[in-house]
Amino acid sequence: MKIAIIGAGNLGLSIANGILKSNGSTTMYLTKRNTKSILDFEKHNKVTVTNDNRLAIQNSDILIFAVQPVHFAAILESVKDLLNENHVIISTITGFGIDKIESVIGKDNYIIRSMPNTAISVGKSMTCICSNEKGKKRIELAKAIFNRMGHSMEIPEGQMQAATVICASGVAFWMRLIRATTQGAIQLGFDAQEAQELAMHTCSGAASLLIESGNHPEEEIDRVTTPMGCTITGLNEMEHQGLSSSLIRGIVASYDKITEFKTK
Repeated sequence: MKIAIIGAGNLGLSIANGILKSNGSTTMYLTKRNTKSILDFEKHNKVTVTNDNRLAIQNSDILIFAVQPVHFAAILESVKDLLNENHVIISTITGFGIDKIESVIGKDNYIIRSMPNTAISVGKSMTCICSNEKGKKRIELAKAIFNRMGHSMEIPEGQMQAATVICASGVAFWMRLIRATTQGAIQLGFDAQEAQELAMHTCSGAASLLIESGNHPEEEIDRVTTPMGCTITGLNEMEHQGLSSSLIRGIVASYDKITEFKTK
């Protein structure tokens, strides 16, 4: 696949790293207004770094846009004359709906919205995807791209904001839980490096158990709890202190905030 990433900022580079690590492209163009910070990517023979969006689009079929929302419409306007029947437009831009994209380039294009998270750079992203009517014909192609860098799920566009909270903001939520577990391990006598190693690999293992088994979390909890044991004692104390309710309230607050942005 010939891929262009328009906007090689943090997310764009995470996507680039994920694609390169999975050998998911035959050629790749990375664009940025100031290319100095990304020139190292040209060590990959298949990568071209440029500040010319039009050049990138002329030489690519899959166009992944990862620019700031305020710049997206103008960039689309500046390149829409180059778009043809081979181009698949994939937007990663939060809050920029398919209807807005269609208002600039028209409905007769394969348009897909995706919401990856930063774990895409290590091949572990949870990416949510939706499309316009024509884009449905390329949705499996988009899923194939993102499945090489983790896991993807097709959802209705109306759920994209909620997915942003659960999957993109969710990385930060899980990082905070890992940090808290690390702090607890330090208090129990482990040094900082050991504590983080214990916390992050236990978190990874817990997720893998659910992914591989398909079990409900409570089934796996039951496997490690015994009557009057240390696990149930710890879980109950966490719930008394509001663990689940505070997580849910945080998720809802984050969703309320992102909804507020959309209505402004």
